[in-house]
Amino acid sequence: MEQNKRMEVFANLTKQVSIVSVEEKVLSGSLVFEALNQFPGYYHEAPMLAQPIYIYLVLDRQYPLEEVLRATQSIEKEYTNWNFDSGKGYMHIGSQLLNVIRLRHLPEIELVEKIQEAYQQHGINFLMNKKLQGKLEAEVKIVKFLNLEKLDEGVYVEAEDYNFGYIEIPKYLKYEAFTKVTMDVKYNWERHEFDAASGSFFKDGKLTEFVRILSSKNDKDYLTDLRNLYLGKIW
Repeated sequence: MEQNKRMEVFANLTKQVSIVSVEEKVLSGSLVFEALNQFPGYYHEAPMLAQPIYIYLVLDRQYPLEEVLRATQSIEKEYTNWNFDSGKGYMHIGSQLLNVIRLRHLPEIELVEKIQEAYQQHGINFLMNKKLQGKLEAEVKIVKFLNLEKLDEGVYVEAEDYNFGYIEIPKYLKYEAFTKVTMDVKYNWERHEFDAASGSFFKDGKLTEFVRILSSKNDKDYLTDLRNLYLGKIW
């Protein structure tokens, strides 16, 4: 079995997130959200850990993926010291559908306005003068490339951040089914807590379903044991 093999895949990830609008240190008039509980299953159990900043920039319209990727790559080359991660996505808040760019690994919130201005210079504009107040619940779907390292059959980690693991599952689970299976897994899991999200990526010309696992304990044994537990709970 070939292990520790790196590969780049095109993936999508779906997650329920609590968000709140951000009005300071962003482009004046633009609609920007910050996640309040991006990883509730993990940081809830480890409240002393500082949660990373996850920001959602709401776009003025739907942009082709290649336009957003081209702009992102140009910004990364121009501003090498910013060191952030970006993904294009969609956000459902009730019946509203918003196009977004998700930012993560931001060292500081002060970078948001500068990043917005850089995207504008590359033809990517933002939704202006729309307000959504208070704590909101949103379903977010992000599409991006992942650089994965294979640890074992059906088990991967992000090559640049082992805290993010990926375990293959045999079929697509709708949100309600995914939530139920994950709760069943957690009830029967006695090791370090984790946060889970559903997603899929293209591998070998096929769409492969996965569970994204956030844990500081991710390694071959931890993820393999979790995968086996998930497989036993999926019917």
